[in-house]
Amino acid sequence: EKTITMRLSYKHIMAVAMTAVSGAAMAQTLNSAYFTEDYQFRHTMNPAFANERNYVSIPALGNINVKMQGNFGYEDIIMPNPMYPAESAKRMTTFMNPYIPVSTALDGLSTGNNRIVGDVGLTLLSGGFSAWGGYNTVEINSKTSFGVSLPYELFEFAKNIGNNNYDIGDININAQSYVELALGHSRQINDKLRLGAKLKFLFGVARADLQMKNMKAELASEDKWIVSGEAQANVSMKGFTYKQEDADYKEEGRGQYQRINDVDIDGAGLGGFGMAVDLGGVYKINDDWTVSASLLDLGFISWSNDMQAVNISDRFEFSGFRDVAVTRDRGGEKLGDKSDRYADQLKEFANLRDNGDGGGRTTGIGMTINLAGEYTLPVYRQIKFGALSSTRIRGAYTWTEGRLSANYTPLKWIDGGVSFSVNSFTTSMGWVINIHPKGYNFFIGMDHLLGKMSKEAIPLSSNANVALGMSVSW
Repeated sequence: EKTITMRLSYKHIMAVAMTAVSGAAMAQTLNSAYFTEDYQFRHTMNPAFANERNYVSIPALGNINVKMQGNFGYEDIIMPNPMYPAESAKRMTTFMNPYIPVSTALDGLSTGNNRIVGDVGLTLLSGGFSAWGGYNTVEINSKTSFGVSLPYELFEFAKNIGNNNYDIGDININAQSYVELALGHSRQINDKLRLGAKLKFLFGVARADLQMKNMKAELASEDKWIVSGEAQANVSMKGFTYKQEDADYKEEGRGQYQRINDVDIDGAGLGGFGMAVDLGGVYKINDDWTVSASLLDLGFISWSNDMQAVNISDRFEFSGFRDVAVTRDRGGEKLGDKSDRYADQLKEFANLRDNGDGGGRTTGIGMTINLAGEYTLPVYRQIKFGALSSTRIRGAYTWTEGRLSANYTPLKWIDGGVSFSVNSFTTSMGWVINIHPKGYNFFIGMDHLLGKMSKEAIPLSSNANVALGMSVSW
């Protein structure tokens, strides 16, 4: 059956998707709080914003932000098993199960790129104070981000292979981690304009990129395809090396080949160094209307090494699993037995070989552009409305969002708001509560409500966010 083909051949690539949507994914800002005036970390979204009071964050608890976004998720990969309980003891299975119809299996996937991006921002220490004619901030932050981008054609070929050519495209996986020291200053230029900037020193911990480029499955003859593509991994991290081993081909007489089977990290240290800037401005049109804009994380990290790995062969021939039994009691050849015949070619295509140190590289860190407008209700000035456009520019993981907010200050020491957004992945509701009596500040909020969870506490849609923090203020 053609619906059974390529299931094992693509399990290595599909594992990436399932790992991404089922892992504990950890942007570094709470957009729902952009218009919350007494939120002390507004300057992380626009360096022109200033606080009314000085503050020092509680070490490691001042500002914690965990965000994950995606246009496919756990429920698009893991589905109820139609063979349960009669022919299988497992309640759940993957979308590639032959008894799940193609239309059901692919229905939740985007016909473009299927992406998941995530960010973790942890403020180790932060402080803000008025001096030198303006407001100043000092921060030490830890930032981690990851991204996965998988084309729709990859899932289609894995699930619904037919007598067609498939231009699968590029597969991209990325992760990076660094620590930043940020020094900010904002000041009032006149009664309408306020400007701000931050200078950031970036200390690179690690960066990894895996890309399979120009993947294609070309029909060579009936039920035979040539699958091609170039795979390359680039890892920059102090003391990082690949471990290789000699392995035997299964086909008799072919000898041995080398493959990466592990990695080694010899010691720890600074993997790279870079710099970035934040720029922002706020313009008060009148008592009711205010507009603002900011450019965040415009910068780079120069890494001291670039450990490269490439696939041994850029193509292999696949003829499909025809007349293959799914279970033992149906007669014929088992799926696992026949899949072994393709093992050698698949190993050359999917396995990577150490290509040595490329001598370093320079990468961007992902830039964000914010544009916003705010309206204060004239008849009741405790209520404000805002519109925010945010665009994160990070190559294959770029996304954009439009968010509408309503903000309310019922008491002098408490404020917050609710928001609604439409972004490159989904629609979402957000909220924030900011409590700031004299001497103390606590906030908690979400840009996306968690929604339904699996029994393993994994968000089914891959969209989730939570932010919270505590500070001392005066």
